[in-house]
Amino acid sequence: MRLSGKSAIVTGGASGFGAGIVRKFIAEGAQVMIADINGEGAKSLAGEMGDKAMAFRVDVSQSPSVQDMAAAAIDAFGQVDILVNNAGVSHLPAALEDVSEADFDRVCNVNIKSVYLTAQALVPHMKQRGSGAILNVASTAGVSPRPRLNWYNASKGWMITATRTMAVELAPEGIRVNAINPVAGETPLLKTFMGGEDTPEIRAKFLSTIPIGRFSTPEDMGNAACFLCSDEASMITGVALEVDGGRCI
Repeated sequence: MRLSGKSAIVTGGASGFGAGIVRKFIAEGAQVMIADINGEGAKSLAGEMGDKAMAFRVDVSQSPSVQDMAAAAIDAFGQVDILVNNAGVSHLPAALEDVSEADFDRVCNVNIKSVYLTAQALVPHMKQRGSGAILNVASTAGVSPRPRLNWYNASKGWMITATRTMAVELAPEGIRVNAINPVAGETPLLKTFMGGEDTPEIRAKFLSTIPIGRFSTPEDMGNAACFLCSDEASMITGVALEVDGGRCI
């Protein structure tokens, strides 16, 4: 029960890595708001998780929606101890100059602007309390980029730098900020990362780049996130932890 007595918001928490983080946090004693643009998916998972979970439909790219999310969590839990910025999107693989402006804007709004908006909404609350943990779900793409995912790669590199600069600024306030860098996993984005197709041949080629020989799982992300957001990691801030089976070596 490493998160007993703590409350958390997990954006993009209805599926994929986010759902893995939600499940682990609740298993370790936390109360969790499952915040997702897929409101029905969030409600379904919250119903499965019981009275420790609540669902909230949020568009993380829109300030009023993020402010409402923060207010609802504080009202329900009394405080927010942990914020997990997990919501993320990608564009389809393409030459960097061929990605549409609309797709570029969507990647920036969901992967980048959301971190700014959640910080605006929740950092003052954490400062007032003198404590807090923020976890940004970045990607190996921000460390070892793959061709044809240029603007997605760049957005995750931004997130890693944001994690480090937030950590330096917020450490005196008692707030820790870390990131995890997953390799691709069994999530709704996997097909996109593999080029829009999911075939045994493409999977085998992709897996050959991961020394441990398997994809990341939601459970892997939940375990890493739980440690970094728990008091066991009280001396760790500004770290972007690769949870990638050796992909970035």
